[in-house]
Amino acid sequence: MTSESRSRSLVEEPGPESFRAFFETLPRPAALCDEGLHPRAINAALRRFCLEQGVTVEEVLGALEGAPVPEEGASREVEVALPGGLAVTLELARSGSMVSVVVLPGREPPERVTGEQERTEELLRALGRGVAEVAGEEELVATVARGVREVFPGRFFCIRVIDARTGGLTSLYAEGRLKWSAPEPLVLERSTVETLRLEPTFPSERVVVASRVPLLFEDSLFGVSAPLVANGQLYGSINLEYPASLSGADVGQDSRVLARLASQVAVGVKNAKLIDELTFVRKYLEDLLEKANALILVVNRDKQIVVFNQALSKLTGFSKEEVLGQDARWVLAEEERLRLVPQMATVMRGEALPLVEVRLRTRTGEAQASFATSTMLNAEGELEGVIAIGQDMTVVKELEQRVIQAEKLASLGQLAASVAHEINNPMTAVVSYADALLQDARLRGAEGAADAEKLRKIQESGQRILRFTRDLLSYARPTRERPEPVRLDTLLDTAVGYCEHVLAQTQVRVEREYGEVPALSAVPSYLEQVFVNLLTNACHAMEPGGRVWLRLRCEGREAVVSVEDSGSGIAPEHLSRIFEPFFTTKARGRGTGLGLSIVQRLVEHHGGWLEVHSELDRGTTFTVRLPLRG
Repeated sequence: MTSESRSRSLVEEPGPESFRAFFETLPRPAALCDEGLHPRAINAALRRFCLEQGVTVEEVLGALEGAPVPEEGASREVEVALPGGLAVTLELARSGSMVSVVVLPGREPPERVTGEQERTEELLRALGRGVAEVAGEEELVATVARGVREVFPGRFFCIRVIDARTGGLTSLYAEGRLKWSAPEPLVLERSTVETLRLEPTFPSERVVVASRVPLLFEDSLFGVSAPLVANGQLYGSINLEYPASLSGADVGQDSRVLARLASQVAVGVKNAKLIDELTFVRKYLEDLLEKANALILVVNRDKQIVVFNQALSKLTGFSKEEVLGQDARWVLAEEERLRLVPQMATVMRGEALPLVEVRLRTRTGEAQASFATSTMLNAEGELEGVIAIGQDMTVVKELEQRVIQAEKLASLGQLAASVAHEINNPMTAVVSYADALLQDARLRGAEGAADAEKLRKIQESGQRILRFTRDLLSYARPTRERPEPVRLDTLLDTAVGYCEHVLAQTQVRVEREYGEVPALSAVPSYLEQVFVNLLTNACHAMEPGGRVWLRLRCEGREAVVSVEDSGSGIAPEHLSRIFEPFFTTKARGRGTGLGLSIVQRLVEHHGGWLEVHSELDRGTTFTVRLPLRG
């Protein structure tokens, strides 16, 4: 067969349709030729065979030069020698004007096995075992590098692993002096891509298909490469290159060995990437469950706790080590275990439950929580476990109780206002009659002096009660949110008047230091509530005989009011929480924890802000800063 005829196109019309169908479905390496054994078409199996053996299709068919073509409908076997010492048996069959050439299975005569080949086979087997045992990409690349170094001593080599989805380089190992442009892009030989029927869809800056693979190392003369392909996906390549000292190396044999090695490595890379992805996903899910704000509990089919996240540990005070492996009932308060037996049985049957409120064991007592459950099934649809996701209800229940208490106090305030109104009418009459009797006693001179003193005390006490009820009604009366000019010194005095009974009860003395401050625009009742609350808190924070300093001054365009007490101060751990709704350091029943939260909101409503400074055993100062608009 001439060189010209061997280079004839392989994509011409291959012949009769029946013979074409036979050729397309043939699993063995095969080619369709004309009567002169010129190739008209080759199948994928033959391309793969040639790639593995390091020969070309032209060399296989060229070995048949001079071989007789069988008669119509007949076949003949021909043994041929290929480059590299490889001998194979080919079957020729004729149908019309077409001749099929098929590599027969198992008919290749054994090659002469040398000691070097035995060593190579053993190294490949060892590398295959090593690749199968690794658990991640980094370890895999190191294992492959050791294997390539032993199988191909003295060669430069480069192992590149890419992401099968994006083509991005994920690992690189090289021995030899790489060119600066070597890592990317990954270049594949076009004939190899066609033989393996690869369809890389990666960006051109990452993977390129070319007629030949460029050399990667500075001092190499020539080289071979093999892509890492598994299940039709590209995972990288291995490049071998030869320095001048190895100019006589058997490149064909190296190419065949490298193709086998690349096939093993590709499967290993695929498995390693799957392991890495599974490890990442597992670690991600574990972190997600562990660090979630929700309470997460997972129980297996044997009712043993297998997940107990940080939120549950923080709530109960028990560490994971103490809880994992325990029966699910272990985390329940003792009185809850019997009550929840039916619900647990329902869950273990694979039925999800809506929110269930439970009391959990804690290191210091109990905590309330609500959980919703969901079942986890295996591939066969059997119950694998139950996941319960919940929230801490302890704070919610406490807030509910405090809201109820606040509502009770609000109702009590309304009742007190009604009582004050009822007291006001008869007390007005008492004061009026006392005033008339006092005038009469004074007219009687010395004779009525004793009665006059008693009547004066009755009059003063009655007026004090009237003043108190009037202030109480004014304070309790709903207000319209209409700002008006307000003088803070007058407003502070009014607030002190509202607190007169608290000051008397706690024996606290108020010291006033008022500077000159212009009127500002504000809702008077709102600011009265601010200062009444601050004064009341100051009285409650002191022992009998304490002192409160009310200071008023101007700082730039701000009016500054400070309420300083000589009380016990606020603990540092509580200082950052005193403005939280429902937070209180007072004994149960003595406070709702809403006062300072409301004070802060009212101050901010006026465009100001509230500051606090406190030292234990030295007192607390609240400073209200309000803008002066003019």
